[in-house]
Amino acid sequence: MNRFFAKTENISEDGIILDGSDVNHIKNVLRMKVGEKLMVAGGNNSNYICAIREFAEDEVMLTILETCYNDNELKAEVYLFQGLPKSDKMELIIQKCVELGVHEIIPVNMKRCVVKLDDKKTDAKIKRWNSISESAAKQSGRGIIPRVSAPVSFDEAIKLCEEMDVKLIPYELAEGMQATTEALSKIAPGMKIGFFIGPEGGFELSEIKKAKENGIIPISLGKRILRTETAGLTVMSILMYHLETI
Repeated sequence: MNRFFAKTENISEDGIILDGSDVNHIKNVLRMKVGEKLMVAGGNNSNYICAIREFAEDEVMLTILETCYNDNELKAEVYLFQGLPKSDKMELIIQKCVELGVHEIIPVNMKRCVVKLDDKKTDAKIKRWNSISESAAKQSGRGIIPRVSAPVSFDEAIKLCEEMDVKLIPYELAEGMQATTEALSKIAPGMKIGFFIGPEGGFELSEIKKAKENGIIPISLGKRILRTETAGLTVMSILMYHLETI
């Protein structure tokens, strides 16, 4: 069954309204007809099985046939602070981390980032990144569309994760897996978890020092040095497994 997301304000007892790019997709790509069924996620842990009631020029009106609980979200909110990588690596990171259950992705300008985005490029990138997040959320049956925010500085990123329950920074010079194991043992349902991934060149020592001063725990992901696009997926896989089994 085809799956779409609806804005909270477009959901009522009278039915659901889909708008934006979904209208063209339903009308002209899928060529759906009145009476056909589709699935709608409302971002409120609810899924709605609906039937198309009516087509308007810019909207598709749906009748709600059945409401069911969406239990596809992780038991904790996971925030990825990703050092801006080169080329299209960010797109891969977004797609796969959304599939694995990330709650939000915050791109971070770090000292060793090669990519520098001007205002014009940033706006286009954010739009593209959020479109990829939406597609991945639909494909993987998510109950929400994880947000990809505008890039922030390293200092701003540290401030954003100030109130999070668990704060991690995988670092190739971290010793052993004990800190990783201890950090995982503290994670419980309902928590907010933030983790930092460096760009291709890794973190500057000054960034690691500042992170530690602000309660962010350096952890190891094993004996091998991982690429930036691999490290985030590794952390998300570990967190997904842990949160699905507690």
